[in-house]
Amino acid sequence: MTNSSETTAPSAAALPLSSGDWELDPLHSAVNFTIRHLGIAKVRGRFTEFKAELYAGATADDVRVSAEIALASIDTGNPDRDAHTRSADLLDVEKRPTMTFRSTRVSGSGEDWSLEGELTIGEVSRPVTLAVEFGGVVDSPADQRRHAGFEATGEIRRGDFGLDFGAGFLGDVVKIQLDMQFVEPK
Repeated sequence: MTNSSETTAPSAAALPLSSGDWELDPLHSAVNFTIRHLGIAKVRGRFTEFKAELYAGATADDVRVSAEIALASIDTGNPDRDAHTRSADLLDVEKRPTMTFRSTRVSGSGEDWSLEGELTIGEVSRPVTLAVEFGGVVDSPADQRRHAGFEATGEIRRGDFGLDFGAGFLGDVVKIQLDMQFVEPK
């Protein structure tokens, strides 16, 4: 979790990233989630198809983050469960093919940041706040470019998005873990 003194720091603080559009490194990024089953166990899953964009300006006020996740790409390790999750009972990927995120505010310093934004599933948008751990920036020997790493965590409530099928079987809270690596602009 973020330290409250860091999340209230002025957002005009200089960033440890060079300005420009950072490119997602999809081979070193992941979109994962956890949800309770019957209130006693966790089901873990991931989405295998996603895009993310990071624009870094001179300060946190200038940062923009967006992402799009293909809901049909859900993978919980069980094909039957995944097929049911894609159906009209749950995600209804025919009507809601994507989940999108657009940032509205970034704050913090050092390794601990907060990313606020709007998450949209279908026609429903809700505010979401993610705690972000900045892993740092390093030169990659593979491509001789600088890479930045981030881990973002948070949670949403299925019911807030009208995804309330299976109450009693599935928990309402979905915990999110994003591991993202971006490559510095050329």
